[in-house]
Amino acid sequence: MKLISQLSKETGVPIPTIRFYEKTGLFSSTTKEEVTTNNYAYYGDDVVDKLRFIQMAKAVGFTLSEIKEVIDAWYEKQFTKKAKLEVLNLKLKQINEKMKELKAMKKQIALCKYNIENDVV
Repeated sequence: MKLISQLSKETGVPIPTIRFYEKTGLFSSTTKEEVTTNNYAYYGDDVVDKLRFIQMAKAVGFTLSEIKEVIDAWYEKQFTKKAKLEVLNLKLKQINEKMKELKAMKKQIALCKYNIENDVV
């Protein structure tokens, strides 16, 4: 069991971010029943794994709400290999659609820029 400061040092995730993730329900902490003088939160090794999963998932474009939908099932081995691949394929499809939108926007901006540079009305 780790305190939040230890968890932050181990994962590189800032303490306020850890607290935010916990408030949004991505994972939870526990308290020690035998300790009544403080209200320290303790985190298990599973939280270290989940924080690493969150960082990886965010880096490849998953939103926190998407991560929240799958994180527990992913780590409790409730997802089959096929289900995991479906989640990833859906994200790839969304990314491809976003890339098409961005390319269209880029083309439109280039056209506007061309028109301005060439005084086209």
